[in-house]
Amino acid sequence: MTANRILLADDDVELCEMLAEYLERDGFRVSLAHDGESALREAQSGIHDLVVLDIMMPGMTGLDVLRELREESLIPVLILTARGDDVDSVVGLELGADDYLAKPCNPRVLVARIRAILRRAENHPGQNDASSTGAPLVVEEVELFRGSRKVLRDGKPVPMTSTEFGVLEALMKRAGHVISKAELSSQVLGRELSRYDRSLDMHVSNLRKKLGSRADGDERIKTVRGVGYLYTIDENE
Repeated sequence: MTANRILLADDDVELCEMLAEYLERDGFRVSLAHDGESALREAQSGIHDLVVLDIMMPGMTGLDVLRELREESLIPVLILTARGDDVDSVVGLELGADDYLAKPCNPRVLVARIRAILRRAENHPGQNDASSTGAPLVVEEVELFRGSRKVLRDGKPVPMTSTEFGVLEALMKRAGHVISKAELSSQVLGRELSRYDRSLDMHVSNLRKKLGSRADGDERIKTVRGVGYLYTIDENE
């Protein structure tokens, strides 16, 4: 099996080298970048499977890198934020980051997050999965192809990060039923959702923007306060 290639972008050279050594011991191939410009250039090269991107880099910040990167690439991105800085994590998720982790972080937690994101990004449909025959998951005008990991709305492609795709798939499979945040986090993010974690909220917000409202003007994905989310359907059909 070919080792996954990780781009680690952080201006803290010592931290970068320490994390790179840990990741390499865990079987990853790691490239380093210590400023925003080189991070963007490396991320755009197409040779990496995932980017670990520090937000607070001098000059071109991690958010600047992510914003430009998302204009042309859906490569999985895990952002590193300052502990307690909710603004950066929320903005990063709005810009299309797959997940975030506060610094200083435990290397074992970093590896777990990376592996969870890579699992979501991989395309390995099961033998009994309808996607193996190309049959899409369809709810009204939205079609989700699990095999090719494509989403169409009214026949037009909708770009999705791997995490957004996973959230949408989980919601569409249970369309018309409420899914709790705890279940969705476990199923898609691969972890327990902490009390102040806004990850799912931001991924759902991004999905709402990308998919728009239903034909009748109703919200496609509703928040059920204190419980979770509901992918709505036409009850009259």
